[in-house]
Amino acid sequence: MALQEEFEQQGIWLFRYRSFLPLIFIAIGIGLYINTEIHPETFFIKNTPYEIHYELFCLLVGLLGQLIRIFTIGHAPKNTSGRNVKGQVADTLNTTGIYSVVRHPLYLGNFFMWLGPALLTGNFWFVTAFCFLFWVYYERIMFAEEQFLRKKFGMTYLHWSERVPAFIPNFKQYRQPIMTFSWKKVLKQEKNGLFNLFIIFFVFDMAGEFINGTANYNLTFLVGFVLASISFLVLTFLKRRTTVLDEENTLR
Repeated sequence: MALQEEFEQQGIWLFRYRSFLPLIFIAIGIGLYINTEIHPETFFIKNTPYEIHYELFCLLVGLLGQLIRIFTIGHAPKNTSGRNVKGQVADTLNTTGIYSVVRHPLYLGNFFMWLGPALLTGNFWFVTAFCFLFWVYYERIMFAEEQFLRKKFGMTYLHWSERVPAFIPNFKQYRQPIMTFSWKKVLKQEKNGLFNLFIIFFVFDMAGEFINGTANYNLTFLVGFVLASISFLVLTFLKRRTTVLDEENTLR
């Protein structure tokens, strides 16, 4: 098999299981976080007045990723930028809004969402390894996605991809999105993201307190986890039992 087809097949497989494979990253991250709690001398901020500020910074990094995803999905037309796992879906080619500055904004959002917990471990080598592995992992997915879009939209896709960078945004060429922003679509599709983010931070914090035999939980993580859990349950009910969140974006 030629390298191009091999990359595409790998990307299709990774795309299908992209929700499960990061669990390995979480397991390793928790282990390293616990190690930092046991050996605080390995991280110079540990047990200093700056530790709480660093933890909040890590959370803000993760929330930045969530905001990028919210902005992307809120302006996306139907059957684009979804959470489908069986295969690529794109009824139209998104070229305005955030897609006018970067070709893969959802994966950019994912990067920051995962970078937050990686930074929380306080392990420089783990953060470095995460950045490298994330690029290798998502490079295959992006390659497969672009092959799909190229076959479906032809020269329209090629002209757009020539001027828009794949992963590092170029804000100078921003164009207003043609679709109105839909909070209902965001709440329907992104309820898992915010819940997962806060549960990861809370589990890290809880593991550290358990190891130390204390219960001085980070109040921001705790409150965020509780509110995110309540929101998740309410939105899940509304999505499955009602039509409250059903809405299609409209043109401006």
